[in-house]
Amino acid sequence: MEGGGAFGAGKATGQFDPIAFAKKPQVIVRACSWLFAVIVFGCISSQGYYEDTCRYNETNACSFGVTVGVLAFLGVMVLLILDALFDNITSIQQRKYVVIGDIAFSGAWTFLYFVNFCFLADAWRKTTDTDLVGGGKSGVEAAIAFSFFSIGTFAGSTFLAVQRYRSGITEEFAHSGQPGFPGEGGPGGQQSAYPSYPSTDPSTGGADPYQQQQQAGGFQGQQGGFQGQPGGFQGQQGGFQGQQGGFQQDHKMPPGDFQPPAY
Repeated sequence: MEGGGAFGAGKATGQFDPIAFAKKPQVIVRACSWLFAVIVFGCISSQGYYEDTCRYNETNACSFGVTVGVLAFLGVMVLLILDALFDNITSIQQRKYVVIGDIAFSGAWTFLYFVNFCFLADAWRKTTDTDLVGGGKSGVEAAIAFSFFSIGTFAGSTFLAVQRYRSGITEEFAHSGQPGFPGEGGPGGQQSAYPSYPSTDPSTGGADPYQQQQQAGGFQGQQGGFQGQPGGFQGQQGGFQGQQGGFQQDHKMPPGDFQPPAY
């Protein structure tokens, strides 16, 4: 697989484990966001209107709240599907785009839910008792409360997506830093079919075999030169004997050749 393990995913196996998928932190946070989105637009749609009039001080807060909730519901469904397929995406670039989209959507809806919470809470604060004809108070307040809770869940999704993006960039940089030659462990994790050259690092005990042969041949040559020295030493002994012979010959001069000094 290309870039196995990048962006927080394992290697593509073609198998889907629903239990392991449900235990993932981003899936748990998304499930909460999905549930809160249903509560927000469901409460506003069912109890936020009375005779086509918004109970939030007769403003367009109901339309804004329903729009934010419905789009959040659909967006979280898409992200959950991508999470289920994420481990089987073999391309690093495609995984990167999915994570970037997760960051963009989760960050945007963190902000939109914050705006929705402030909008609904302010409109509810200005609501009079005449706006609550026919009940519906609990549903209106529930929409405000779960809009606030959704800020936390989408902020958590944004944080987890940023963490996945950072880990994926680190993994991708580690792969791109290697030349990818055979045996170097480059992208794809392929190993070389050729044996690696022996290490020449003295700290690891490795040595170049060519240097070892040179050293062995040189040592043999030194031994051969050392063997030649005794012959030379014998020659010096012969010369020394010759000098001794010459010295003995000087002492054997004839008696007639000796002349005493004149006074």
